[in-house]
Amino acid sequence: MFYLAWLSGLLRRRWLALAAVTAGIAVSVALVATMAGFFALTRAQMTDQAIADVAVDWQVQLAPGANLEEAVNELTSSPGYTKLARVGYFDSPGMGSVEGGTTQVTGPGKVLGLESGYRDKFPSEIRDLLGDGKTLLAQQTAANLHAQPGSVVMIRRAGLPDVHVTVDAIVDLPLSDSLFQAVGTPPGSGPRAPPDNVILLPLDEWHSLFDPVAAVIPEAQHVQLHVTLPHDLPSEPSAAFANVQRLARNYETRLAGAALIGDNLSARLDVARSDALYAEVLFFFLGFPGVLLAAVLTIVLISSGGPRRRREQALLRLRGATVGKILGLAALEPAVAGITGGVLGIALASVIMEAAFGIWGFEQTAAYTWYGGAALAGAALPVLIILYTAWREANGSAVTRSRAFRRRPGVLAWERFGLDFVLLGLSTLAFWLTARGGYEVVVAQEGVPRVSVSYSAFLPPLLLWSGAILLAVRLTSPLLARKGRVVGIFARPIAGALSSLVGASLSRQRLPVAGGLALIAAAIAFATSTAIFNSTYQAQAQVDAELTNGADVTVTGPAASGLAERLPAIRELPGVAAAEPMQHRFAYVGTDLQDLYGVQPASFGSAAQLSDSFFANGNAGEAMSALKGNRDGVLVSAETVQDFQLSPGDLLRLRLQNSSDNQYHVVEFHYLGIAREFPTAPSDSFLVANADYIAQQTAAGSVEMVLVRTDSSPDRVAEVIRQLLGPGSGATVRDIAEAEQAVHSSLTAISLRGLTRVELSFAAALAAAGAGLVLLLGFEERRRTLAIAAALGARPREIGAFVWSEAALILAGGGIIGGILGWLVATMLVKLLTQVFDPPPEHLSIPWIYVAGVPALTTATVLMSALIVTRLAQRSVLEMIRRL
Repeated sequence: MFYLAWLSGLLRRRWLALAAVTAGIAVSVALVATMAGFFALTRAQMTDQAIADVAVDWQVQLAPGANLEEAVNELTSSPGYTKLARVGYFDSPGMGSVEGGTTQVTGPGKVLGLESGYRDKFPSEIRDLLGDGKTLLAQQTAANLHAQPGSVVMIRRAGLPDVHVTVDAIVDLPLSDSLFQAVGTPPGSGPRAPPDNVILLPLDEWHSLFDPVAAVIPEAQHVQLHVTLPHDLPSEPSAAFANVQRLARNYETRLAGAALIGDNLSARLDVARSDALYAEVLFFFLGFPGVLLAAVLTIVLISSGGPRRRREQALLRLRGATVGKILGLAALEPAVAGITGGVLGIALASVIMEAAFGIWGFEQTAAYTWYGGAALAGAALPVLIILYTAWREANGSAVTRSRAFRRRPGVLAWERFGLDFVLLGLSTLAFWLTARGGYEVVVAQEGVPRVSVSYSAFLPPLLLWSGAILLAVRLTSPLLARKGRVVGIFARPIAGALSSLVGASLSRQRLPVAGGLALIAAAIAFATSTAIFNSTYQAQAQVDAELTNGADVTVTGPAASGLAERLPAIRELPGVAAAEPMQHRFAYVGTDLQDLYGVQPASFGSAAQLSDSFFANGNAGEAMSALKGNRDGVLVSAETVQDFQLSPGDLLRLRLQNSSDNQYHVVEFHYLGIAREFPTAPSDSFLVANADYIAQQTAAGSVEMVLVRTDSSPDRVAEVIRQLLGPGSGATVRDIAEAEQAVHSSLTAISLRGLTRVELSFAAALAAAGAGLVLLLGFEERRRTLAIAAALGARPREIGAFVWSEAALILAGGGIIGGILGWLVATMLVKLLTQVFDPPPEHLSIPWIYVAGVPALTTATVLMSALIVTRLAQRSVLEMIRRL
């Protein structure tokens, strides 16, 4: 009953303080739970997206002579399948056709035999371009043979007479890389380029034509099972990857070497698990400071009731209460606040998840551990703090603990040892060591089926944050030294004649004032750094999409598609602001075959976005000007420059294919500089040169790509271009929205839009709440001084001078330090997380409205709190005097 009576008194008389602590705990728990829920959702979406991106999960390649039915039965047994189709592969020495009285002949190619219903089961493998039927000719092969529907194509068979088939349709094979992968090659051997010449036949016809060849040359053909597995996989990408790997090894073992698996699903999940670790990195980099700030704010809330609890416990001791009873009573307040705050925090997080991400937080079972941990920590933190303080006080003198005397704060221990400078120095050193040489925060060693986060990357921002906050506390010492004479000068516009008295008062409260200033600095720094990083991330994701697609709309087709002739018509289409041709050829650099892009340097930038960061000289305009001024100039990727030790001006002999004889001939170029990135180019090795020079040297002026900048909706312009070109052109039209979807399903897949809204809302709330509570919760410390001043006849304006001066000090100091610290932390985050950005940003993207809005909101909260404190001070004079 005694405990219930005590609890009832707390709820009746201390409900406001109890509600404040409960709200602080709820916000802290909600922040952790929301972040955890978001990243659990992100990981699950990564797994789902990875699975959805795979057209064929497994390509089971059977060894010559293997029992096909046994392989199917074992597959049915485990792991099972939802789709299954047989595909035959035949290696043809060459193909040919006779069109318009001329004979066209190609080199080696592949002939595939497709089981009936294959296209219904795996529709994304084949895309119709022209015609309809069962005998299909690949787009590139049709261009090489000048073939069309109705053409007769000759297929050579080693050791047997040639056979002829009639083409029904021309098709594109968008997933040819995986369709023609070399199954069973050792890790690290690199991908094999898909064949240029491909014909697809019904499986029965394929067997009748090529089984006789297999009887003589068994290795000339093989059969694959294309399989879609049941997708009842764990939501965690790493767990799903391991699960699929185990299933593949088990299946291969049961067939005793009769089959090898091209595991496309594992390959895609392997990428997703690395992406998931980047999500983990972002969780710690972006969320951890907010969690720490919320925890500190909660501790401040809890500590604010310390003087009142000490008086109550001293009174209990004087009335004979035992230590056990004192601790029991002391535990009631934090227990109620902690449990209630934890429950409310989880509920609030679930509501926020629904509002921001469209899914209730309770649906994310993967985040339950975080939910439970956040709620438990939120409940345990106030209990531990208050019980420890109560135990320490209970073991001292009740009379001594009940006295309200004060001592002038001296120099803190960490100030004497310069801990803040040590932390800042270590942060600088750690940042230099980690960022100087292309540091990788996510490590994936070749040949090792595990990826991990290098957590040492967290040291620089953590040390910077800690050192800067301690430095903020140190910087208050000169202002408040010598009885506050320095701060008194700054307070004169507010305090007037009382400036010296106000300075002395603030000097006696150096630690609370310094703590308030540091709390505001930390809150503003968290809000600023988070906003800048998220804004830079989103801006760079758009740049990544533009780099991947090349422009708003990109048209790609073989030389025979006639894009150069269609270019004037494309430029006249509605919604087209600019259209530029680009050659995409291949060139041998030594024995290395690389992509070669031919452009018109003077006008290329009108259609494609060329960022300065694409070029080593840091200036896209100068790079294009250099290319324009040197007809035989070439820009080379950094990898090639390093491999061949090139210097500007070096002669570079490349081998390019000449259209007159289809053979590769030496063409001389001069190296101009490094291109780190280029629209549509691969990230490793490529070349950029003048299109006119390439056309002259190869006797081919055709273009393989057209980049289009639009002044209206890119998807609508793309559709208009498709209608203009028609299905017979063989050209592919892709708009930037498709590229964004592809980008958002890979490394930069961690879409931060919803998280940004949530996190920045929390940051603004924490900054405003922290600033206001510094004054409100410190009222107990200032109440005695204000009451004495009021009793001596001070007017309201003079009493307000004490409060307004402190508010101005913590606002100005906290705002300036917080803004600088936020910018430094954001800069450090962008540099350390360079792998997240492709390409790296040229500069930080600063959301000025938010960055200016947070200090404005903080200022408004502080001013409101100062006004409340001033009025409370005038109302509680007699009560405070009775306590003296």
